[in-house]
Amino acid sequence: MKIATIIHEGRPRVGRITADGARIELFEVDGTLGALPLVEAAAAGGALPPSGATVDVAGAQWLAPLPRPRRNLWCVGRNYHAHAKELRETVFKDNQSNKVDGWPIVFTKVPETVIGHQADVVLPNAVSTQIDYEAELTIVIGRGGRNISRERALEHVYGYTIINDVTARDVQMRHAQWDLGKSFDGFCPMGPWIVTPDELDAGDTRVRCWVNGELRQDARTTDLIFDIPTLIETCSRGITLYPGDVIATGTSAGVGMGMNPPSWLKHGDVVRIEIDGLGVLENRFVDEQPEQR
Repeated sequence: MKIATIIHEGRPRVGRITADGARIELFEVDGTLGALPLVEAAAAGGALPPSGATVDVAGAQWLAPLPRPRRNLWCVGRNYHAHAKELRETVFKDNQSNKVDGWPIVFTKVPETVIGHQADVVLPNAVSTQIDYEAELTIVIGRGGRNISRERALEHVYGYTIINDVTARDVQMRHAQWDLGKSFDGFCPMGPWIVTPDELDAGDTRVRCWVNGELRQDARTTDLIFDIPTLIETCSRGITLYPGDVIATGTSAGVGMGMNPPSWLKHGDVVRIEIDGLGVLENRFVDEQPEQR
């Protein structure tokens, strides 16, 4: 099942993509929070709400499937071996330890970062000149819990989506933590929908990213240093996870910072991310416009 959030007749609606991928069956539920009411109902053992009108996928105005998460998004850094290697001389250059197989690196992005498929990402030119992309498979938590064991972790997954963990590298390296460089408005394109686990083997799928048609990232999730159950176990240690929480699993090698010379996103660039079995997330980057006074 694929669950999407769109704008229909001027308001947000949430629906299910039909089996042929051509239409969206809209549920009779408030779409302000996107798929979150469906996730919460499923976690409580409830059924899907009744559906009503259907609309064409073609021409849909997409929102993120979770347009405004209830709290910060969990994100994992340095979780592919090749990506860890390309960061050794940049983000981790002064780190006392470049060991990558101890514990996952976890940071957060604020909810205001989330935008949808085909929305523009605004470049915060006055603050950063080194904007980078990161293609990531992302977990959507279904049934919540605390101290979830690795062995039971997949029972807590509602589904999966795609995010672009957009990053201001100069801001990231300027501070001792990553949240500021990761949390500019619009820095988390998400979508195009949530796919439930019965339709996707997230432990073995292909993640690719193109910038202006040039393939930059290409990896399989079998290359994750810390797999999906381990990440759920880690993020729930002493911390309650709730339905609708998301955990981005990290990005692979091929980011702009890792190129020689580095290649930063600029006005007009288009970043396209595709995950086999999940879909395509595409966004254009545009310069920030001066405030009108």
